[in-house]
Amino acid sequence: MLLTACTQEDPRKREYLYVSNGGSHDVTVIDALDFQVIKSLKVGQNPTGITANPRRNEVYAVNSGSASVSVIDAEKNEVVATILVQQRPYFVSVSQDGARAYVANAGSGSVSVIDIPARKVVANVPVGAAPGLAIVSPDGSTLVVSLREEDTVALLDTKSLAVRSRIKVCKQPTDVVILPDSTKAFIACSGSAQVASVQLRKLDAHPAQDADALVAILNVGRTPVHLALKPDGGELFVSNFAGDSFSEVATSANDVGGTYLIGKGPVRGVVAADNATLYISNFNSDTVAAYDITINRLLATFEVGRRPDAIILSTGQQYLFVAGSGSGDVAVLRTTSARATDAKAARRLLTIIPTGSRPNAMAIKALMVK
Repeated sequence: MLLTACTQEDPRKREYLYVSNGGSHDVTVIDALDFQVIKSLKVGQNPTGITANPRRNEVYAVNSGSASVSVIDAEKNEVVATILVQQRPYFVSVSQDGARAYVANAGSGSVSVIDIPARKVVANVPVGAAPGLAIVSPDGSTLVVSLREEDTVALLDTKSLAVRSRIKVCKQPTDVVILPDSTKAFIACSGSAQVASVQLRKLDAHPAQDADALVAILNVGRTPVHLALKPDGGELFVSNFAGDSFSEVATSANDVGGTYLIGKGPVRGVVAADNATLYISNFNSDTVAAYDITINRLLATFEVGRRPDAIILSTGQQYLFVAGSGSGDVAVLRTTSARATDAKAARRLLTIIPTGSRPNAMAIKALMVK
């Protein structure tokens, strides 16, 4: 039985949480409305990343140990295809039109380009040493690839599938975010306590008029590992793992507004759609922090599973899901403000759902059942 008001209004609505479990080589499918495990899907060896298609009712799990991508039909919750890529893939990025997926292969120094409707790789593009992430811009024109062993990002044109620029940034680039207008990328460099700001050439612009370029190197806290962008793109928040802090960056001014203590080993962050509330998982203190970024105030800290890592908000923003990588579970937090008049609506831990071993990434997919 589904318990939420939205499903009572339309019983055809479904919302599923997909959790990739690196230790048990499977994906746990959870009903994100009544918090019940629906299925456990066997995929490839050591799945390390999972992404939902914004246009199709599909989800993609990247299998690092078997060099493949598993395609999950979200209507049937079944694995319907396996696409071979190259060595040691970790994450997958999907274009906004849902037609292409991009996989950085750390062991092969390449990016695999997948034609999603055809379910096949159409190109394996050499990019450099140890690509970690390959993130496609919202306008679909540019792929930003972090090259950890070269302290560089490679920028690919998605039409020609050619590397159009290679830009030196800072030491050991890892996470990448791109602004909603596709004009700028930010790259966290875990080896230098810095974040790089890179201008991206506009779609169809003349290279001489609007070139790719390094704009700024920003000093943040120690070991920045993750970037959480506000939905409006105005600020991003850097999880500084070794600094037990997060840094606030104004994206237009390329300015660090401040660095704030938040917990032990902050590893992932997400900003709510209200552009006001930041949630950060603290890997080394088994907690999640809720922080009001409009007034710079810690709102609450919640104990969750061991070694919390990946976090994601439900599509309606009323729930936060937190993967306990050390305890093999997902904690469910209600996100409604503690200032609400109804005490039952206050932020709190609702339940903990068992998953497979070493959950490391999550994706949400909402759909209407035919």
